[in-house]
Amino acid sequence: MGVSNRITNALGLGVATTFVLTLAATLSHLLHTFVLIPLNAEFLRIIGFIFIIAVVVQFTELVMRRHSPLLHQVLGLYLPLITTNCAVLAVALLATQHKNTLFSAMWQGFGAAVGFTLVLVLFAALRERLDRADIPKPFQGAAIAFITAGIFSLAFMGFAGVT
Repeated sequence: MGVSNRITNALGLGVATTFVLTLAATLSHLLHTFVLIPLNAEFLRIIGFIFIIAVVVQFTELVMRRHSPLLHQVLGLYLPLITTNCAVLAVALLATQHKNTLFSAMWQGFGAAVGFTLVLVLFAALRERLDRADIPKPFQGAAIAFITAGIFSLAFMGFAGVT
């Protein structure tokens, strides 16, 4: 909600999340396959994945601060919050299930991130239009944003089961 008020902000966070999700899914698969399974320490999976996600987010923040200081300033607090996004951890966990290969884990992370970016940009575009619309006073601001998010979730639920 905080970054989705402008398309450029949403796209910036989407690109950062795409990088984080792709790299985190890949590294999580490597950790799981080559460290946790051989050591019979699969119970440490969640802790290891959270550590990987935190490191990747910090690396992304450093790269963004160096190469795009304006975008880093715009995203501000929202960039480190990628670490606490449950979807990032879920993608890392799903990348290690069903005996996925490294390539399929990487593509699964990338695909989930592209979907996240698409939804974020669509939501930001709709919020930009809503800012110019004549909305009754009680529904302005966060209220219409939550209503819109609810309608979006209902629309995307229609894709459930489509393969």
